[in-house]
Amino acid sequence: MGRRSPVAEAAIAVMLLTLGTACGSRLPESDFEHRDRGSSSAPAGDRTPIRVGIITSATSPVGGNAFTGPRDGAKAFFDRLDARGGIDGRRVEVRLCDDGGSGVGNNECVHRLIDEDEVVALVATTALDYAGASRVSHARVPDIGGQPIGAAYDTYPHLYGIYGSLAPRAGTTGWDGEQYGGTEVYRYFKREHGARTAAVVSYNQPASAAYARLVERGLRAEGYKVVAEQVDFALPNFRAAAADLKEQGADLVFDALDTHGNARLCEAMDDVGAEVTAKVTNVQNWTSAVAEDYKDAPRCRNALWATGSSRNHEDTDQAAVREFREATKGLKTHSQWQLEGWAAAMWFTDAAKSCARQGVTRACVDGFMNRSQGYTADGLLIPVGFERLAEPPKERRTCLSVARWEDGRGWVSQGDMNTTCFDVPQLSYQP
Repeated sequence: MGRRSPVAEAAIAVMLLTLGTACGSRLPESDFEHRDRGSSSAPAGDRTPIRVGIITSATSPVGGNAFTGPRDGAKAFFDRLDARGGIDGRRVEVRLCDDGGSGVGNNECVHRLIDEDEVVALVATTALDYAGASRVSHARVPDIGGQPIGAAYDTYPHLYGIYGSLAPRAGTTGWDGEQYGGTEVYRYFKREHGARTAAVVSYNQPASAAYARLVERGLRAEGYKVVAEQVDFALPNFRAAAADLKEQGADLVFDALDTHGNARLCEAMDDVGAEVTAKVTNVQNWTSAVAEDYKDAPRCRNALWATGSSRNHEDTDQAAVREFREATKGLKTHSQWQLEGWAAAMWFTDAAKSCARQGVTRACVDGFMNRSQGYTADGLLIPVGFERLAEPPKERRTCLSVARWEDGRGWVSQGDMNTTCFDVPQLSYQP
């Protein structure tokens, strides 16, 4: 089963490092006591819509479009599904909720969608602060294909992240508060491209520094020489960091920076003539906006590589990708998160179709998800499952999707994601 490394999981949080922890009061537990509303079987021949909810931090403090990709992909899938007759003749009615990136807003979205709108499931959740996760689990509402920005999808039952989980998910994060992930990204560049020296650039800020230490640990486990570069958060001297990583002969560059910092680092690398095998980024930055975001760093831009657990959104030789691209052709840009939102909506649809005869209920959809092993969303995902292992794995065979940016071609896949696989150690970390 595909499972993201801690590097990829933590990388999503890097963009949040300027914010600290979003917090706020919780709604009373009594507001979430579930009386099994919205979960009864529909009568035979019923054509009422099937309601699903999508929670997105669309107006979060980190920016207007930071979290909207999964929502847009899922919405495009459901629009296309409805145009083709829905599920057993029933339209899927999507209820959107913007939680504003706050815990209070997230709880309000959970309350409205579950208790007022009575949705059958949540799909493609992408929340900066998933404060309502325990309430979703308490109500036994399946949350399908969410982005694991925090630890919720490795903590609670009835929550099914887009990359799967091996954890017990009994209310405690991972195993005794620790999560585990592999070193497959580092193994890939070492084995396939001969990389031996890696630079890790971070801010002198706690969240950024902590993530950088995690990356450094994984790199050392794979035998790399590690060059640690830290810049001042308020007045970063990216040119000095770029000059040093050039002097140290870095083959790879990883970072614990926000998007703006990444672009400035790339510009500095071009200015000092630092050429590397790969400037490695993560799935959230795997977008068609690279040419604009890195417009002032052409050399570094063409050294950008992305890794993840889903098929490159530019692999239009694949029928499932072509279908996604056709349905989303009206969007200004395309991204890997959009494709994963599309896959999440497909996952719900497959679950609902399996329940159509006896009734599309929360319990039936949840049962399908619990049985999900090796799910691929028609080949868009590295096989996903939920195993609930009593003990954390010490080693796993893990596959990854890899792409490189090339001007004029966009993101070009590097091998097949289902055969780019490595047996790697699993390292513990605290989310």
